[in-house]
Amino acid sequence: MRVLVDIVHPADVLFFLNPIRALKTLGHQVCIASRHKDVTEELLLAFGLEHRTLSTAGSGLPRLGLELLQRDLAMLSLVRDFQPHVMVGFGGISISHAGKLTGTPAISFYDTERASLQHRITLPFLTHLYVPDSYTGPTAKNRTTRSDWNKEFSYLHPHNFSPDKAVAEAAGLAADSKNFFLRLVGWQASHDLGKTGWREDTLRAFVTHLAARGRVHISSERRLPEDLQAFQYTGSAHQVHHLLAYCDSYIGESATMASEAVLLGIPALYATSDRRGYTDQLAGKNLLWQITDVGTDALTQAFNEIEALDRREWARRVQQYRSGKINAAQLVVEATLRHGAPDTY
Repeated sequence: MRVLVDIVHPADVLFFLNPIRALKTLGHQVCIASRHKDVTEELLLAFGLEHRTLSTAGSGLPRLGLELLQRDLAMLSLVRDFQPHVMVGFGGISISHAGKLTGTPAISFYDTERASLQHRITLPFLTHLYVPDSYTGPTAKNRTTRSDWNKEFSYLHPHNFSPDKAVAEAAGLAADSKNFFLRLVGWQASHDLGKTGWREDTLRAFVTHLAARGRVHISSERRLPEDLQAFQYTGSAHQVHHLLAYCDSYIGESATMASEAVLLGIPALYATSDRRGYTDQLAGKNLLWQITDVGTDALTQAFNEIEALDRREWARRVQQYRSGKINAAQLVVEATLRHGAPDTY
């Protein structure tokens, strides 16, 4: 079978990494359509995945619109050249359009409810949509499957990932003190329009609070103020989860990394006005501290609650949550085979 995988974000590389490897092991041919955005191409290179870059990420609605047109045309050309039996993506805007025009099955996995513009230009054209049970947003009518998964378990399931302390130390882990991982996002994606991040004075005050207690690792999509650049994460993109797994807590604006931290057994503080179904689910199970009015006092109070955790009770909650989730990598492979070769699956 010929499978086209649409990768538009660094998280997509991780989500599809194990499914791509599994499909290749089964003898299928995989073509990756990538995008120049953040560390997407760096990750693909680190994992030895050949790819074809179709577009460069735009910023703001006009540039995102121009990029979408460019990507749609490039995707259509790639589909006609590669002639895939099935296309798969996370979100899947361009594959949905190319699929509709060429009659090629296009399936998508997704978990972001508030991407209203993306939903409007994608859902009508998808062959099938797969969402986690925590998802509360729009779906493709009569073409949606809901099950108990989250995207992070495609690459952080115990069968797929084992943290390595030596790698964590190479990425900056301080073995003789506490470690805290802080993530700031750029708010440039199509589903981020109108959103803003932490105030600079809040960031500076909270980093000072953390630094008095241990080593602070800041991963940021936007440039840090000069006086905070010493805290910048300097490891490779593909090493970050090894480091995160040995940190004492995660704090930040990224919902993905908050979920990753929990799955790795690390207490997480999700600090942004943005909301997701899966972060609400985690918060409802007392696995995530979630604050929407981000200020120094609110951050410090939530962080102090994390510091006071009974770690044995925390480990029990994490294990109970993990045990109910399916290996998302297997779900992707099964869905790809089902839609790519429906007569033989």
